[in-house]
Amino acid sequence: MTVIVPLADVTLRGMLGRRRTILLVLLAGLPVLVALLIRVSGGRPDADRVLDTLVVRFVMALVALIVGTGVLGSEIEDGTAVYLIVKPIARWRIALAKAIVAAGLTAALIVPSVLLTGLLLGGRSDSMTITVAFAVACLVGGSAYAVAFMTLSVFTSRAFLLGLAYVLIWEGVLAGLLEGTKFLSIRQATLGVASALGADISGDPLAANVSVAVLAIVIVGGFLVASWRLARFEIRGGD
Repeated sequence: MTVIVPLADVTLRGMLGRRRTILLVLLAGLPVLVALLIRVSGGRPDADRVLDTLVVRFVMALVALIVGTGVLGSEIEDGTAVYLIVKPIARWRIALAKAIVAAGLTAALIVPSVLLTGLLLGGRSDSMTITVAFAVACLVGGSAYAVAFMTLSVFTSRAFLLGLAYVLIWEGVLAGLLEGTKFLSIRQATLGVASALGADISGDPLAANVSVAVLAIVIVGGFLVASWRLARFEIRGGD
């Protein structure tokens, strides 16, 4: 812990640059703005639909993509990761610190957004149950996304583009068409958790045990793979 905490602190401060912070706050605030507009205009306060369509299917994944690919991938790209890797620090500790920041920052942005959006759209007697269900689901699902994208950034400098393709093409199109592949979708697993906790999810969501298993495998497996990959980084000396 004496090593992980300083590493996490340095990573967090590096992530909170002015431009990136503004972008992340604007993204996280988008569902709240939409909910406010619905409330002011007298529209139908449908928390399930807004939280499902806007937060889980768009905002959460995009925020996790920006954060997850940034905590380690940006350091690898600009070469500053070399100074960290050459130090006598176990690579799994580096991966753990980065994963904690990725998951924690994603949760810190998404969960309040879900709670505020749900409160603004609280037009039904079960609105609090729905809001809490989505908040818990996004806490776990956002963490899984963030760790997965962090792991991807250790393997390629095009992690952002590949992650975006996964979110838009695989989860946005193919996972909805190919029923048998839903368990390969972090989004579907997140919706499965929300459904199990009381949210009204359209279609046929994944079972609760399958959803929890998928998210746990992504988080734990992503951390282990990232640790393995970092352990095989080689620092080449000059000729």
